[in-house]
Amino acid sequence: MCGMSQQPPERSTVPRRPRPDASMSLLTNVMDHSLDDGYAEAASRRAADGTAGVPRTLKAKLGLAAGLVLAALVVTVGAAQAREDAPVVAKEREELIDRIESGSATADSLEKDIESLRTEVGKRQREALQKHGGDQGALVGLLSGSTAVHGPGLKLVVDDAKGSDTGGGGPRESAGFSDTGRLRDRDMQRIVNGLWQSGAEAVSINGQRLTALSAIRAAGDAILVDNKPLGPPYTVLAVGDGQRLADRFQGSSDGQYLAALRENFGIRTKITAEDEVRLPAAPSVSVRIAEPTAGKGTS
Repeated sequence: MCGMSQQPPERSTVPRRPRPDASMSLLTNVMDHSLDDGYAEAASRRAADGTAGVPRTLKAKLGLAAGLVLAALVVTVGAAQAREDAPVVAKEREELIDRIESGSATADSLEKDIESLRTEVGKRQREALQKHGGDQGALVGLLSGSTAVHGPGLKLVVDDAKGSDTGGGGPRESAGFSDTGRLRDRDMQRIVNGLWQSGAEAVSINGQRLTALSAIRAAGDAILVDNKPLGPPYTVLAVGDGQRLADRFQGSSDGQYLAALRENFGIRTKITAEDEVRLPAAPSVSVRIAEPTAGKGTS
């Protein structure tokens, strides 16, 4: 029987699939050989010399025991000291809290006294103005803001834009303020001045009566009116000829400025003509005495 020549096995034509971690050879090497070769050699040498593991000589064992005892002593003393100091720290904290609460109560009491005295001073000033103002006492009281007024007028509510707590730069950024959609003191100044120029006879912001001596300033992002902080929404009341006052203000440059704030920065505004608005008297008015100039007669 004649032998048949054996054919070599056919090679598969299907390409071998590469290993999933073929592209991560460096990471694979680090995982497989986490110990540096030098450290591995040193550990093998110590194991061969019998110096690996715990010390074997009596002197080394005593040294290790002494070190452990010293470490335990330090930890124990520290824990005992912390436990001993805890009541003292807690007592000092309670005393500090009591002092803060006492100081806050004293400040609140003084603030109430100041407000009461300011109200009393304003009341006596108004009485003196009515008594010595003559025929023009009522007009002077109205113009100076020392008397409460009511009548037709307008109500303007101005509020910050929605989400105004987010920062960002913009054309309104100046003097440390950023364009955050917040109404600024300079914006309120223009609004009030526009109302005066449009014919308002009396103006108040959030119940704070404005006079010829009122100041609108800023402290951080807060608006101060005569050093009193006001928060949004800002309700501006103005006594005047209702709808005519509203139309004149909206047509003025300051009214257009407010409209630009609404369109460009999201400042929310609402203006309505009212049949009657009530404005309180200014809390304190400085009374001044006029004297004729020397060398000139008076009419």
